[in-house]
Amino acid sequence: DIVQQNNTLIEEMLHLIIMIVGERFSPGVGHLNSATEIKREIIHQLCIKPMAHSELVKALPEDENRETGMENVIEAVASFKKPGLTGRGLYELKPECTNEFNLYFYHYSRAEQSKTEEAQRRLKRQNREDTALPPPFLPPFCPLFASLVNILQSDVLLCIMGTVLQWAVEPNGYSWSESMLQRVLHLIGMALQEEKQHLENSGEDNLITFTFTQKISKPGESPHTSPSILATLETLQSAPHLEVHKDMIKWLLKTLNAIKKLKERSSVSPVVETERSLMEESARDKDKAERKRKADIARLRREKIMAQMSEMQRHFIDENKELFQQTVEELEASSSTLHDNSSVVPDTTLIALGPQQTRVTEHRQVVICILCQEEQEFKVDNKAMVLAAFVQRSTVLSKNRSKIIENVEKYDPLFMHPDLVCGTHTGSCGHIMHAQCWQRYFDAVQAKEQRRQQRLRVHTSYDVENGEFLCPLCECISNTVIPLLPPPRTLYNRLDFSDQPGLAEWIEATSQQIKTLHILQEKNNISCDTTCLNLEEMDALPLPEGFIPDFQPKNPYSESIREMLRTFGTATYKVGLKVHPNEQDPRVSIMCWGSCAYTIQSIERILADEDKPLFGQLPCRQDDCLKSLTRFAAAHWTVSPLSVIQGHFSRLFTSLVPNERIETSPSIIDIDMFHLLVSLELAFPSMQCQDFSGTSLATGDLHLFHLVTMAQVVQILLTSSAEENGMDQENTNEEEELAVLSIYKHLYQCTGSALKEVSSGWHLCKSIKAGILPFLRCCSLFYHYLNGVPAPQELQVNGPNQFEHLCSYLCLPTNLAFLFQENSKMAALIESWCSNKEIFRYLRGERSSVSYPRESNKLIDLPEDYSCLINQASNFSCPKSGGDKSRAPTLCLVCGSMLCSQSYCCQTEVEGEDVGACTAHTYTCGSGVSVFLRG
Repeated sequence: DIVQQNNTLIEEMLHLIIMIVGERFSPGVGHLNSATEIKREIIHQLCIKPMAHSELVKALPEDENRETGMENVIEAVASFKKPGLTGRGLYELKPECTNEFNLYFYHYSRAEQSKTEEAQRRLKRQNREDTALPPPFLPPFCPLFASLVNILQSDVLLCIMGTVLQWAVEPNGYSWSESMLQRVLHLIGMALQEEKQHLENSGEDNLITFTFTQKISKPGESPHTSPSILATLETLQSAPHLEVHKDMIKWLLKTLNAIKKLKERSSVSPVVETERSLMEESARDKDKAERKRKADIARLRREKIMAQMSEMQRHFIDENKELFQQTVEELEASSSTLHDNSSVVPDTTLIALGPQQTRVTEHRQVVICILCQEEQEFKVDNKAMVLAAFVQRSTVLSKNRSKIIENVEKYDPLFMHPDLVCGTHTGSCGHIMHAQCWQRYFDAVQAKEQRRQQRLRVHTSYDVENGEFLCPLCECISNTVIPLLPPPRTLYNRLDFSDQPGLAEWIEATSQQIKTLHILQEKNNISCDTTCLNLEEMDALPLPEGFIPDFQPKNPYSESIREMLRTFGTATYKVGLKVHPNEQDPRVSIMCWGSCAYTIQSIERILADEDKPLFGQLPCRQDDCLKSLTRFAAAHWTVSPLSVIQGHFSRLFTSLVPNERIETSPSIIDIDMFHLLVSLELAFPSMQCQDFSGTSLATGDLHLFHLVTMAQVVQILLTSSAEENGMDQENTNEEEELAVLSIYKHLYQCTGSALKEVSSGWHLCKSIKAGILPFLRCCSLFYHYLNGVPAPQELQVNGPNQFEHLCSYLCLPTNLAFLFQENSKMAALIESWCSNKEIFRYLRGERSSVSYPRESNKLIDLPEDYSCLINQASNFSCPKSGGDKSRAPTLCLVCGSMLCSQSYCCQTEVEGEDVGACTAHTYTCGSGVSVFLRG
């Protein structure tokens, strides 16, 4: 702990010196005008990424007139790139301005510094340059602060820099960190730039008082244990464990040599030149010669080993010429195929699912672990890479906050109610780690926190015992990790779409498969005293074409990835149900699917409420989170018992297609259709893996989506409260109105004329489009992240005809009524849906139901006059003190309830712990989180 605290103190001190010496543009310190400061702000924002005009304006600081002054200088530092596929123009930094980039720019947050460092290194690699990020040339201080630069050559700072560099020589040393070493190298670069400027700007008669290179060439008091900073840098240049900093160290040594040449050509001499300096220079040369001798011995040994390896390789190739030639040909063929398949398809043909799904080649993705800085491509057979994530219960979409789950142990979360009473939300900061690195980090955090609490008896802002930790990079609170996966559908999908069944035929085949699985399960569970007649009947069961009962799919994922699939699945189950971890509970996979669906619905509502386009406006952390969460949920069935997932699919499918062997399902108006769709789609591969009839997984995906979409249309028609009126009915489609009216009349007959009579189909079409739009938006996000098909440009902007573009992307007809006309089995399914007694109870007014579209929840409205709120609070009496006035009334801004705050009067027991009124209220109102206004 002491070493860690000292390291933190050293890092903060080094960072403070960088700020003091490096920031000369702040008012009161620098002497540059405001235009130069604005120019510098723009350069450092565009170093993060190219930005649109509005995004750049928001990122710049404003003056007292709320202006940024960007227009005056933007043309000098950036070039405007016209709108492309993103649908908006972007400013890109001019190449000649990159030399003004400063990694430790004082307006950068930690996250921004990490992003810009990664972006600049990637840009340099693309340009085939070294990845060093040296400090820029800085303007001279004004005379009042000119002596500040001497901090860089002070004895204390030189001692610290030399010590940190000496620590870094040992690859397993625990006394230093990557960020500490990076700051030291940056400070050395600043000092070298300063001395170079002093030499270039000085005249013949001027004396140089800044002699940094001379001081770093001097060894310490004990040359054997404390070599000079320059000698240590030369040692670190060849250190294999510092590959990330190698280019920066090379730049420092190159700059130092340039300064020496400047001194040789110039007549300028230092202020102090003593005999001791010459003796120390001689000692350094001897030290350098000894290191060179050892390096030559090591080089000769490496060359000998490499020669032996080359001889062995040549011998192996000679013995296996045919195999080697075949491998080369396969590599060349796969390379050409990848090049051919990577062609960009036109935006008009982009389809997210089904047999006509756009085929997009998944590009090779290499990521860097934030802990060990190792690059790795994530594949199914590699070590697991994970994202730090935070899973929490949420009621942000709830339409019934009074509903409480009584018995969690017996609660069945398979069917989510449309009121979305409580969901499981997953968020992430987007930072990537190796699973092993994260595990070591988390174990260290646990051990450290245990020792800290035993010694100091203090509590932190996060609960380590409950699995919480802070992201090692941005310190965002997290409680689990999400594994990174390639698109899971490519592992099981067949690409032969010839002779694929229609919806009615596919429903019949899937129902027969479910019936077969159910009978086989009964056969396995049958008791020993069952009659032989029953066994013979079961043995005579006709199996569906291509169905293999005892087939077990091979798990394609490495053991490391499978372990992370179980880890995140168990965390979602534990947090979502507030129970103890249990990997064997069949509800684990259900909670994973539910978290995926609920998170997508939450993101869609945010985008809709903020009037942002469905694609193109998500921050990269949310985009990475949704992609990883969807792919995880799609892959989780591979680590669950096959019979359990098939049982879930059977019950889900039976809610739409009744089966006499399956228990009664909820009414169609009591099921959230998007949760149902996600669960069906993600459980369907467990059925498909046993089906060798030639039916493609993509065909099943499309039929499931069409089936659930039709159920959503019926759900909207049954719960629609729209009334016929004389509103303007322009742009109506008579054919569409007649088709929808025909469906409604069929519902009218199936419900025994309980529905109200409607003579015109216009308001029905309007209700269907308005009600189903959020569902289609969520489906677009889901299939986009599941299958990796890019979104069309029309969905990346807030343009007209969004409904038509969504239908095209989802392989739907714009007239949804055509789905019913093209499928003969739908009439029977509608009759079965309407026969549920809950439908008749709702139509008779005996119960309520959610109507569509669901409105977004908002905080309560407060009165414009604050005195009204004060009067309301002053009249509030404590409910447990016999009518006495509450001393500290508190208003819940979510539901409007008035409560006692910071008082023992309303203390109650929740989950075995005594809590106050506000804390107890959050459990019923916000699932543990709420917003209060305290008096």
